[in-house]
Amino acid sequence: MTINTKQPPSKTRRQGNDNSGGTRRRLGRHTTLISMILIGSIVVLIVLSGAVGSVQVSPLQAAQIVAGHLVPGMPWMSDGTLTPLQDQAVWQFRLPRTLLAALAGAGLALAGALMQVTVRNPLAEPYILGVSSGASVGAVLVIVFGSAALGGLPMNVAAFAGALAACACVWSLARKNGSLSPTRMILAGVALGTLLSAVTSYLTISTNAQNVVSVLFFLLGSVSAATMSSLIGPAIALLAACMIAAVLARSLNALMTGDESAVSLGINASRLRGLLLVVASLLTGTVVSVAGGIGFVGLVVPHIARIAVGADHRRLLPVAVLGGAVFLMLADLLARTVAAPTEIPLGILTAFVGAPFFLWLMRRGGAERAGLGR
Repeated sequence: MTINTKQPPSKTRRQGNDNSGGTRRRLGRHTTLISMILIGSIVVLIVLSGAVGSVQVSPLQAAQIVAGHLVPGMPWMSDGTLTPLQDQAVWQFRLPRTLLAALAGAGLALAGALMQVTVRNPLAEPYILGVSSGASVGAVLVIVFGSAALGGLPMNVAAFAGALAACACVWSLARKNGSLSPTRMILAGVALGTLLSAVTSYLTISTNAQNVVSVLFFLLGSVSAATMSSLIGPAIALLAACMIAAVLARSLNALMTGDESAVSLGINASRLRGLLLVVASLLTGTVVSVAGGIGFVGLVVPHIARIAVGADHRRLLPVAVLGGAVFLMLADLLARTVAAPTEIPLGILTAFVGAPFFLWLMRRGGAERAGLGR
């Protein structure tokens, strides 16, 4: 007598669905836990950053000052516990730069994640596609020749225009037979970025010494000049980009599997790539215009998020945004304290911290899950 040990197909499918549902729930809880940890880290870094500087302020006092401005009527704001100098140091100088670091880190991480989907290459990021170099050229032109020579454009607007111009060039050079080619996009971005970097270098060596210092400080990245008003542009750009990315998350998953799979699901791959390139370029241009050239965030943070929560962009993108904010906030805090009273440019610190950590991740395994080492 033969015994049939196979389960009925319906039961097998039901068990497969149960296992898949359980995995999704576990990943969802894991993503929520990581997100809560990152949000808590942001709050802690805001307090710690408010306590670091030449004016002595304790972490408790920094938290009181921030809370006092956000919630009117707090007693410690008027009972003499806090001095006007402490209030000014935290609220007008330290908090804006910390928030700008958070916005810049989140924006660059999101831009990097979107560009990696656009070209289906884990090495893609704003600098690889030449967008950051375009923004740098626009800003350096204002520093060297002055705003009047460019029709009165302020530096942030000029940097934004440079990023848009670089995006348009990459777009036109990468089109082949009416569609965007990922390989051509990378090659065009690398070539354009090299050309624009050469333009920036020429402008730097041809100007006076005072401008050279300003140019180098901008190119290496800094949030030291942040004000509350300078947060508006990056905040709006980040919010808009996050909303678009959230709507397109499922389409991004399909695009990563290949154009054929995306088309079979009714997705216009070429049009989606164009939209992602524009969104990432606008986001990068906005960030570079107020924070200068800060590298490595858009390359490292999305990979760390992918290793932590998987490749599903519904989970990856929120973690990447929060992780980018924490990464650059921590980098800014270190930049102010490691060599105090001298401040280290953020671009130098992110490279020193990011590159070894990235290589360590590759050596420790899990690089395959991040799309590396294949």
